[in-house]
Amino acid sequence: MKLNVNGSERDLEVDDHESLLTALRERLGLPGSKNACEQGECGSCSVLLDGALVCSCLVLAGAVAGRDVRTVEALSDDEGLHPVQRAFAETGAVQCGFCTPGLVVATYALLTENPEPSDREVREALSGNICRCTGYGRILEAVQRASAAMYRR
Repeated sequence: MKLNVNGSERDLEVDDHESLLTALRERLGLPGSKNACEQGECGSCSVLLDGALVCSCLVLAGAVAGRDVRTVEALSDDEGLHPVQRAFAETGAVQCGFCTPGLVVATYALLTENPEPSDREVREALSGNICRCTGYGRILEAVQRASAAMYRR
C-alpha cells in the first residue's frame, strides 16, 4: 500500500491485523510515537491522520492507504524544533519523555485549531494523554508558551 508519512509517499507492506503504530515504529523506523497501553487510553501513540488527532494503536495500518499521516518527527525541520517542542523543553514538561511525543502532537493539533485556548480548553484537549512524571502544571505552561510563540502574542 502507499501512504503519505510526514510529507513523503511511502510504499509499505503490512499484515491485516497490524496497527498504524506498529507500522510507523517497526516498518518505517519512526520511534516518536510510543507503544504503551495499546488501548487508546494514554495518548502516547498520538499522530495526525488527515489532520485529525488519533491514537495510532487503534488504527489498522491497512486502513490508511492513500491517507496523510503526520508524526511528531514531522514537526521539527532543518531549522530546529517546532515552537511546541521548544516550549515543552523550556518549561521542563519532558521528564522521562515517554508521553512527550503524544502530548506534543496533541498540543500542535489543539493550537492549529485554537490559537488561544483557555486552560479549560487545554485540559480538555489533552485529557486523552496521560503523564505520570511531570504533573500537568508544566505541560499547561508549555501549551501557553507554544501558543504565544506560534502566534507572536
